[in-house]
Amino acid sequence: MRADVQQVADGTYLVHGSNTNWVILTEGDEVTLIDTGYPGDRPKLLASLAEVGSSPEAVTAVLITHAHTDHLGNAEYLRATHGTPIYLHEAEVPHARREFLHQVDVGTVLKNGWRPGVLPWAVHAIRSGGTAHVPVTAPEPFPSAGPLDLPGRPVPVHTPGHTDGHSAYHLPDTGVLIAGDALVSGHPTSRIRGPQLLPDMFHRERAQAVASLDVLEGLKGDVLLPGHGPLHRGSVQEAALQARERAL
Repeated sequence: MRADVQQVADGTYLVHGSNTNWVILTEGDEVTLIDTGYPGDRPKLLASLAEVGSSPEAVTAVLITHAHTDHLGNAEYLRATHGTPIYLHEAEVPHARREFLHQVDVGTVLKNGWRPGVLPWAVHAIRSGGTAHVPVTAPEPFPSAGPLDLPGRPVPVHTPGHTDGHSAYHLPDTGVLIAGDALVSGHPTSRIRGPQLLPDMFHRERAQAVASLDVLEGLKGDVLLPGHGPLHRGSVQEAALQARERAL
């Protein structure tokens, strides 16, 4: 299976899975993987690593933006099979262990089923493993503050709202922001194109998600790699501002 891999900078690749993206950062023979797609995305995930000349064994660590199933779906597989450490914000660690699940539920989806795109998205999500139980046995908080000592030297940026411990990842040397679901450029349930927040039903706390756009607006960069939607080139600050204006 060939993966949809897009090189956006030296050693930085955006991969489009089943309605969810992940990012591969390479440095020599080592890799940082940011997010892991739905459980059903595993063949695409493994193919994407091969396409950039790597393998699961070469993944130094997995960084998770947040513990929703479409981003966490293959983290435990990598940890259990290859011993890969799984890092995320400390507030998201119990979420990854599934001590609780802050994710849109079936009832809320059904209540919003009249909205364009919601039911086709829900069917696709279920078929991709969106309702699977995928706890990570031993998730770990970030080992240090500031740039992580991993390929790409990503800098975690706490952006709560979508979930309590949601984190984006900034690559200041290349001007890249890996935004997860704090700032996206599209979604099957949205009729908007370009920088935006996800529809309200997906957020743990919408007001906080809007407030986190202020954090992203303070970051320098000109390449946005969202958790959903296509690559967006242009000022990260302006993208965050546009998303806030659309959210008001």
